[in-house]
Amino acid sequence: MGELAEIAMVSKRTIDYYTSIGLLSAERSKSNYRIYSDESLKDLKFIEECKSLHYPLDEIKRKLDMKKDKTIRDSEVEKHVNTVSQQMQQLQNDLFDLIPIIEKLDDLQKEKLTSNILMLKSVLTNSLLNKTS
Repeated sequence: MGELAEIAMVSKRTIDYYTSIGLLSAERSKSNYRIYSDESLKDLKFIEECKSLHYPLDEIKRKLDMKKDKTIRDSEVEKHVNTVSQQMQQLQNDLFDLIPIIEKLDDLQKEKLTSNILMLKSVLTNSLLNKTS
């Protein structure tokens, strides 16, 4: 567990907690030590990424389950697409609310922010297109 914590840059206590609530799983050695796989490291990085986006743990668990389950029900996919669509709409609204503030910035700052937003939009669009084709 210590090695996993060090690699993922989280505490042992965090790993212990995620394991106790079923976000992470581990095999047990003969001496009853927990052994985490490379898949556990990927899951832990995914969990931490979701946490940085302020997802609640129950939503993170649902996302992990969807990633691992190759036979996802259509209703789950539709629910997930609706959730993501709502989040994208909220982000668009947040950006719209920022327009008056951005307009007050100098030209260099405006250009930098606009460029960054357009780049992120492009990355997201390309990511979605690559995943669905």
